[in-house]
Amino acid sequence: MKYKLEWVHKLKSNEKVKCTSDWASAETAIQLGEELERLGKAVDLYFYDEKGTSWILKEMKKLLTEIEEEPQEITVYFDGGFHKETNQAGLGAVIFFQQGKKKYRIRANELFDEMDTNNEAEYAAFYFALNILEDLGVQHQSCEFKGDSQVVLKQLEGEWPCYEENLNRWLDRIEEKIKQLGIYPKYTAIPRNDNKEADKLATQALEGKNIFAKTIIL
Repeated sequence: MKYKLEWVHKLKSNEKVKCTSDWASAETAIQLGEELERLGKAVDLYFYDEKGTSWILKEMKKLLTEIEEEPQEITVYFDGGFHKETNQAGLGAVIFFQQGKKKYRIRANELFDEMDTNNEAEYAAFYFALNILEDLGVQHQSCEFKGDSQVVLKQLEGEWPCYEENLNRWLDRIEEKIKQLGIYPKYTAIPRNDNKEADKLATQALEGKNIFAKTIIL
């Protein structure tokens, strides 16, 4: 989850100016808040998350100790591959996140039967990634989802309508899972060339290579 600060800055002339910071991690936001308080120039200092919830500095510090060991700063890459001859899909997901002071990457894939189209495989890959987030204990966090499927991302954003019944079922399932986890999603379409790792994992699943690896990023 990202946070921003809003405060009233007192100038030497006693004029007051309302200020707003950029979005930052909880740790960085608290550091900025502490520095502003030390300067004695800021009044009415509040922290806001992406959902609009507000805290004062003391409450924000308490919140940080509570969420310190939870996965944060989450970015998900997903991709689905489809074999028309077998109606099988390979699902690939790469997840980056921070937990405590450490940063991690998860690479995972899965073979899924009874698929009808490549678009359905993309939806299944997205849902597969959500299940990994659930297993990690992700709750009430902002997550950025990156993929090269404009159809899936635009339909999830509500910008494009979805007329296919089977895709609507996946859409409903995904939206229910996002609501259940309290995730604040951001959808980012990326070129296929920037999604190579998730694409490779999906291909490896279709080849019968099952992968789940969690590594620390130095």
